[in-house]
Amino acid sequence: MSGGASSGSRMSASRLRLMTDLKMMNQEPPDGCSASPLSESNLFVWGATIFGPSETPWEGGVYSLRLTFTEQYPEKPPRVRFTCEMFHPNVYSDGTLCLDIIQDKWSPIYTVNSILTSIQSLLTDPNPLSPANTEAAQMFTTSLEAYNKRVRRCAQKSLDG
Repeated sequence: MSGGASSGSRMSASRLRLMTDLKMMNQEPPDGCSASPLSESNLFVWGATIFGPSETPWEGGVYSLRLTFTEQYPEKPPRVRFTCEMFHPNVYSDGTLCLDIIQDKWSPIYTVNSILTSIQSLLTDPNPLSPANTEAAQMFTTSLEAYNKRVRRCAQKSLDG
């Protein structure tokens, strides 16, 4: 018997699911997104990258996120937050997202791929009626030009590191 298997003879459902999500991410990554565990020894903390969608003020930016899963995944959603500077109506100042599918509309059918795809579309299509950042929401609704300019600064900063 090889010692390469996980400790114990059966893996937790959450670990199995995370391995399935990782396999899916590697085989069929969504356009403009990537994600994987930050270390081989911990499947529960992932780093993710979303490239700014083209023809949006986010274009050209590379946005990093951290996904933290619990043993209750996929019954409970991961905690997801941006680890780079963001100016967006649905992103709190600490980088945490206000996104229905990782909050009250969570379902175990969602995968890491679908979470990242949803976040990517949220960048392009914010919901100013459910603001996490009231300044960004107000600017988005009253002065789109100023909002886009501020977003372009975030895109540029994301590249500068």
